[in-house]
Amino acid sequence: MNNIRILARAAAAALLLTSAVEAQELTITNARIIIGNGQVIDNGSIVMRGGRIASVAAGKPAQTAGRVIDAKGMSAMPGLIDAHRHLTFRPDAATEMQKLLEAGFTTILSGGGAPEQQVTVRDQIDKGQINGPRLIPSGNTLFLANQKADAVRADIRKLATLGVRYTGEMLLTPVPGPTPAEMEIIAAALDEGAKAGVKVQVHAVSTSAMMAAVDAGIRLLVHTPNKDWVTKEQAAKLLATNTRILSATGTWAPVFGVFPNANDNKPRTRDGRAWPDNITDGVGGGKEVGYALVNLRTMFDVGTVVGVGMDTTYDPREGLAVELRSMSGLLSPRDIVKVFGPYSAAYLDMTDQIGTLEVGKQGDILLLDGDPLEGYWNWLKARTVVKGGKVVVEAKR
Repeated sequence: MNNIRILARAAAAALLLTSAVEAQELTITNARIIIGNGQVIDNGSIVMRGGRIASVAAGKPAQTAGRVIDAKGMSAMPGLIDAHRHLTFRPDAATEMQKLLEAGFTTILSGGGAPEQQVTVRDQIDKGQINGPRLIPSGNTLFLANQKADAVRADIRKLATLGVRYTGEMLLTPVPGPTPAEMEIIAAALDEGAKAGVKVQVHAVSTSAMMAAVDAGIRLLVHTPNKDWVTKEQAAKLLATNTRILSATGTWAPVFGVFPNANDNKPRTRDGRAWPDNITDGVGGGKEVGYALVNLRTMFDVGTVVGVGMDTTYDPREGLAVELRSMSGLLSPRDIVKVFGPYSAAYLDMTDQIGTLEVGKQGDILLLDGDPLEGYWNWLKARTVVKGGKVVVEAKR
């Protein structure tokens, strides 16, 4: 009897293993493929093996793998990346993570919060206990004007112990600029982060704060400046120092219908208050929108790596719509693909893993009912979402 039970368990384990392997084998045919590096294949196929892209080519594949999805009439593009998403885990983590997937996000860097909870949810996703994007935890948001260097060092050591490799955003005073005490804390954070293997992220939303951070050695900036104009020379310095920055243009734009019972056609800020007079730390008249958009274009034109950090807790699809509408003011759909894809991957030091549909990368793919290069509205027509070669979202056609 014991031998029979052992054989039964072994068979069940083998079946589960086989299912897991098969889930990583997938073929997509007849798709318009937006590679993410500027290349477009009008009608092609993608084959995934072991969760990674094995081939991307025009026409039919020489050999298929696993399940075959006929994507006729659809476009394939890289899974979306948000490198600064504020997670609430409400009403529960599983629901929030599922909604992110359904909007097309396959990789998320948390925008802050309790790192222990983020680690728990990340592990649940990795173990297959809940469905969700690739979740990268970060530390708590820190207002450096209220911090001491020793406390920040201790916080970074704690993150390292938890296996968290990003600090939360560390806020510098934007106007008139960071204080000497804040810059001393930045120096301590960089020193401790280098020892512990934790990357330091800084929130610097004025040019004075941004350039002070860059001069101090910060290479990850959360949010393009929205208090004043960035010059081409300043943008070029970010490029020369390999400093990467996240744009959150939708943070400052007026929003409509995002909040519950807010269908009165009145513009609201990101926290639901009246726009533009109630923008937190505003410069007056909603000028943040103009600064953020033009600064994004200035940096993009110079070649600065500008990724996406939407900085919201909105419903993922609604938040995506707000961000895309805002970006479309000064970026083409092709440019936006680059910002959401390879540039956001570069911010995460994951260009060899995600951001484009190229051989060897993770099979993170978004199938859309429409052409994303025709207009941002087609980005909101997610039909099938694939993460690591596994279909994680599939809507009926």
